Amino acid sequence: MTLLISAGILLLMFSGTPLFAVIGLCAIVSFYQADIDLSAIFIELYRVASAPMLVAIPLFTFAGFILAEGKAPQRLTRLSRALLGGIPGGVPLITLVTCAFFTAFTGASGVTIIALGGLLYPLLIKEMYSKDFSLGLVTTSGSIGLLFPPSLPLILYGLVAQVNVDQLFLAGIGPGLLMIALTAGYSLWKSMELHLHRTPLDLTEARAAVRESIWEIALPFIVLFGIYGGIFTVTEAAAVTVVYAIAIEAFIYKDVQMSRDLPRLMRESMALVGAILAILGAAMGFTNYLIDEQVPMQLLAFMRQYIDNQFTFLIVLNIFLLVVGCMMDIFSAIVVVVPLIVPIAKSFDVNMVHLGIIFLTNLEIGYSTPPVGINLFIASSRFEEQIVKIYAATLPFLGFRLIGLLAITYFPALSLFALRAMSH
Repeated sequence: MTLLISAGILLLMFSGTPLFAVIGLCAIVSFYQADIDLSAIFIELYRVASAPMLVAIPLFTFAGFILAEGKAPQRLTRLSRALLGGIPGGVPLITLVTCAFFTAFTGASGVTIIALGGLLYPLLIKEMYSKDFSLGLVTTSGSIGLLFPPSLPLILYGLVAQVNVDQLFLAGIGPGLLMIALTAGYSLWKSMELHLHRTPLDLTEARAAVRESIWEIALPFIVLFGIYGGIFTVTEAAAVTVVYAIAIEAFIYKDVQMSRDLPRLMRESMALVGAILAILGAAMGFTNYLIDEQVPMQLLAFMRQYIDNQFTFLIVLNIFLLVVGCMMDIFSAIVVVVPLIVPIAKSFDVNMVHLGIIFLTNLEIGYSTPPVGINLFIASSRFEEQIVKIYAATLPFLGFRLIGLLAITYFPALSLFALRAMSH
């Protein structure tokens, strides 16, 4: 019976049924079979809807729609060509760095896809990168920022594992840069393979491009300075971004009409937000079931029966955490799984700072790992693409990220070098 239900749910997913309905159905069936009150799903949906950080999602989404509606992509494309035209892979590198820094201070890679996807995806397409490459890059880039300070998951891991947060901030920089370098290398190879046109640096054109896009260039610096300077919170930064986007696109560049375009952009952006929130609510309900049934704990207990050395432990740990990263949001995973892993890791002499970087690297990869990584569903909604297409687009990037994960896991110096240098 369970096999038939699973087959039916898979059939619904691949036949184009809305994702929130598929995930919600999984949760309902699971709760029903476990004889748990179905109201738990709606309680979880309410909890997601009442989260303070939630306000940032519709605001950043609306700002992204405004910037995309104007000629910001064209202006920034001109700027990138002028400054980076002689460098293969210039626009993908901008995408990587922008997404990483944005996620570092929001702590939410899904918000990065929502807020920046509408701006960066058209830039990549405009530069003649393929649709699959562009989708894969934007979908997988945001979560890299989880390793950079002041990442909220890094802070939460430090609290739960009782590890110095400053040490975690320092330890995450090297692995984070490695992940960016690997993805940038792949992007460079694709750029050279496509024989994209390379424009030599023209100072006159560069100055003109900077002048034309100066207001959009200033936006990330205003947001970053405001947040890192303690002037406003992330939610307040989202509100500032909306006001700033309206001001420059409607009154300075005049690409967006207040009476004609803004009401339409509000409707379109909020319809997208509603779909994403439905997915998140259903996914969190299903996560609740997995936690209630102690699925992560059972998997971990099974692992302990067959582990007898550090090398094997780290291999199995990576596999386990990739699965957890698909099934659970990063904050729930840290709170639930870290207390279980820490005692085992200590028994195999794994450094707790190194363990934290391994843990977060796995979870950030899990966000974009088929079949149920949450960023895949967010990207599917944001770019209006079938989930199967998103799966295919992200696979090459996941391959390089897994190479990075292996390097981070088995070369602790990548995480601990800066700490050891500071201690001498």
